[in-house]
Amino acid sequence: MVLCYVYVNVPFNFRMKRMKRIDENSNDSTSVNPPEPFKRIRPEDSEGPHAHCVSDDYPVCDWARLPQELLLHIFQYLPLLDRAYASQVCRGWNQAFHMPELWRCFEFELNQPASSYLKATHPDLIKQIIKRHSNHLQYVSFKVDSSTESAEAACDILSQLVNCSLKTLGLISTARPSFMEVPKSHFISALTVVFVNSKSLSSLKIDDTPVDDPSLKVLVANNSDTLKLLKMSSCPHVSPAGILCVADQCHGLRELALNYHLLSDELLLALSSEKHVHLEHLRIDVVSENPGQHFHTIKKSSWDAMVRHSPKFNLVMYFFLYEEEFSPFFNEEIPVTHLYFGRSVSKEVLGRVGLHCPRLVELVVCANGLRPLDEELIRIAKHCTQLSAIGLGECEVSCSAFVEFVKMCGRRLSQLSIMEEVLIPDHKYSLDEIHWEVSKHLGRVWFPDMMPTW
Repeated sequence: MVLCYVYVNVPFNFRMKRMKRIDENSNDSTSVNPPEPFKRIRPEDSEGPHAHCVSDDYPVCDWARLPQELLLHIFQYLPLLDRAYASQVCRGWNQAFHMPELWRCFEFELNQPASSYLKATHPDLIKQIIKRHSNHLQYVSFKVDSSTESAEAACDILSQLVNCSLKTLGLISTARPSFMEVPKSHFISALTVVFVNSKSLSSLKIDDTPVDDPSLKVLVANNSDTLKLLKMSSCPHVSPAGILCVADQCHGLRELALNYHLLSDELLLALSSEKHVHLEHLRIDVVSENPGQHFHTIKKSSWDAMVRHSPKFNLVMYFFLYEEEFSPFFNEEIPVTHLYFGRSVSKEVLGRVGLHCPRLVELVVCANGLRPLDEELIRIAKHCTQLSAIGLGECEVSCSAFVEFVKMCGRRLSQLSIMEEVLIPDHKYSLDEIHWEVSKHLGRVWFPDMMPTW
């Protein structure tokens, strides 16, 4: 009777005490061998007239005979290691473990244990996936730490996916861009294997990698009819000509993420041509690598062509510049919808934003300095009539100006994230009073954000 009771709880207690001992006392913490107690209670090992019952009055469901559809649903919620343990319980569960549907979406975590917080995918499991399930993989990402060894391991796995037909591929560096440390030829060779064999690739994220123009040509040659999303910021080996090649041939492209140095008038005009499906998102990283870096200017006529072709597209721009580098920006009207300033931005630049960004929907200012942004905020409320979200960090705004800003924007402000330190009490409002006044104009209860004290 006791053994049967434990067996009922197998699916919910895979790790139990023995797994804890494994993690603490051996190097086999990611072994796929099941804990010993579970081996003794498989259905085929049970004996006696009540082998599948806790008592005569309360029969127990035979977990080994659950429909595979239900097992598949349960397995999808289990962490990878628990899946491996569960596959050892009985033959039926092992068959469920290898169902193709379970391997369509997979994330390889690759790290050096001594220097990373990531819990790496066990090498034996990687071999098994490549051997038995490479042709089942469809939505795949590689998450690597800051070590070159992890990035090289990801390239080795990519090189073996000769039977795959991926729909989504993401290469993610969790710390510094370790893919940039891999020899370019090794990376390109591995990526080419995927580009050639995957004929239905629709989403590709290859930020901070040594991808180059020739490899992009291979990509579009094999996936031009299916590619819808391409994210490739900080790819120094790609030229504007490489992006033009993508824009000219991938007519179904819906979302494109680039570094600003790859953005050009020619690219915007290519994306605005009649043969292109309307772009939904254009994400641009404007990042300064060296103080005083020069940035080119995009013509207003190019932006206008883009808006005429795709009137509802979102232009998302992330600025990480030094103050003196903003001179080429916001001097003419620009159709930006989402604007993020990651470094300090001057009052003058924010004033230009208020004048020249009529499509602005979201604004985030991480830092400004010690000069209040009262006039700039009022100007933004007046001219940016679609603004519905704003966040202010290390800035200063008088309480009266902030209330006036909220009053002008009204209830369309669905997101209002303002640090308490931003608001400066004045003759009209104190910090204790302002949340009531702001809540009245928003139509909901609002409080400023507070810095955690722990």
